[in-house]
Amino acid sequence: MAVLGAILTQLLHIALILAAAPLLAGLIRCVKARLMGRRGPHPLQPWRDFTKLLRKRPALAENASAITRAAPYVAAGAVLLAAALIPSFARGMAFAPLADLILVAGLLATGRVALALAGLDVGTAFGGLGAAREMSFAALAEPALVLAALTLAILAGTTNLDAIAGAFLDGGLGLRVSLGMALVALFAVAIAENARIPVDNPATHLELTMVHEAMLLESSGRHLALWEAAAALRLTLWLALLAAVFLPYGLAAPGSGPIAWAIGLAAWVLKMAALGLALAWFESSIAKMRVFRVPEFLGAALLLGLLGAVFLFVSTRLT
Repeated sequence: MAVLGAILTQLLHIALILAAAPLLAGLIRCVKARLMGRRGPHPLQPWRDFTKLLRKRPALAENASAITRAAPYVAAGAVLLAAALIPSFARGMAFAPLADLILVAGLLATGRVALALAGLDVGTAFGGLGAAREMSFAALAEPALVLAALTLAILAGTTNLDAIAGAFLDGGLGLRVSLGMALVALFAVAIAENARIPVDNPATHLELTMVHEAMLLESSGRHLALWEAAAALRLTLWLALLAAVFLPYGLAAPGSGPIAWAIGLAAWVLKMAALGLALAWFESSIAKMRVFRVPEFLGAALLLGLLGAVFLFVSTRLT
């Protein structure tokens, strides 16, 4: 019975993530437009764009290889698998033993490499520019993520997200300066991973500023639909990760029933909406950073992750 419940919660979690990802992206766009004094698109517009693009055949360049054809499926599959590992409304899902933060980082890196290869494959100037910037930013973002994971591992004794959420729910970790540093580092990495302001602007196609969009200029049809779906899933994944690690309240315990699931679902929706609104307000309040200053931004995140891990390691050794 416990195994059946774990499988059911896992399937419900995947369905929830797939349904919520385009809606969350549409909500952020709508709120940003309202904050800027514009009407903005409908929150369901990403769903409409996705269904429209899926019906269209992609137009490929003459020199496009199998990499261009396979990369969208690899990236979307990797991000979907990573999102399936992040607990949303309940703990103890079927994939909970595999929900390792290092594995999630590896799956995200797989999607990033697939995107960079797709941008380089055709040989356009914009694709190469975007791929070079993406991988150079990742050289700082990934170590910051690993150091934040190290901080959480020192506290919880594991990098398993299910166990980390349980440790936070038990209240034994308390409030620590190292946790605050890890939170800021993860937030900065999340901004870079999702190509958001101030690192990148997902709504622009200016040569001097774009990173993520530069690698998608040659994509169309269902390939573009998969890239857009992967971007929406990645954004949902990062917000769900921050909610699961630092705001795990409302998560249903392993082996609980439908009532606890409903409470956990309501809590998850509220947390995701709050984080989405906070992100929209944050992006509307600041300007896009110059490309050459992005390494300073990610370097600060790397330094915070390192200081958090070092301070926590020293304090635990002294006690």
